Amino acid sequence: MKILIVGATGTLGTAVRHELEQSHEIITAGRKGANVTVDMSVPDSIIAMYDAVGKVDAVICTAGQAYFGPLEELTPERNEIAVLGKLKGQINLVLLGLDHVNDQGSFTLTTGIIMDSPIVGGISSAMAGGAIKAFVQSAAIEMPRGIRINNVSPNVLEESMDTYGPYFPGFEPIPARRAALAFRKSVEGAQTGQTYTVY
Repeated sequence: MKILIVGATGTLGTAVRHELEQSHEIITAGRKGANVTVDMSVPDSIIAMYDAVGKVDAVICTAGQAYFGPLEELTPERNEIAVLGKLKGQINLVLLGLDHVNDQGSFTLTTGIIMDSPIVGGISSAMAGGAIKAFVQSAAIEMPRGIRINNVSPNVLEESMDTYGPYFPGFEPIPARRAALAFRKSVEGAQTGQTYTVY
């Protein structure tokens, strides 16, 4: 399969690329260091990415920025980071990418454990994740040409504990390679409308 991975240079995206590149053709997209440059918060940038890449069999998104911080410091402007990046960015990858995905292809988006298991400071990211989960469930019943759509909800990653560890007290982190298996399940399997939670 020809697979487009958006966010392929990040911690999770790198693990997903390593999991899939042995048996598939991978095209990477991101803000820097990728085959194609894309800013998910700008629809025109997404359109340009798809025009550059052409038809693909699967689109995976492991990108999506969000503000982490307490509710009292969560301003509309800070919340907009997750709205534009993690939420609208991923949804627009689907809406603008439908015509670029082959019949029986798939989209796999990324949510996160905190949409179901809240943490202090994670409100904005959890909000976006919950909305993506609902979008995936609803879009699955209307996707054209046998295209499937799922999302992966990973626990905090071992590789990210230096940055996010203080936000996740009592959580047992998982290696990124374990989370990557759920993306393989979504791409190579037959299910749709699913949330693959990786604890």
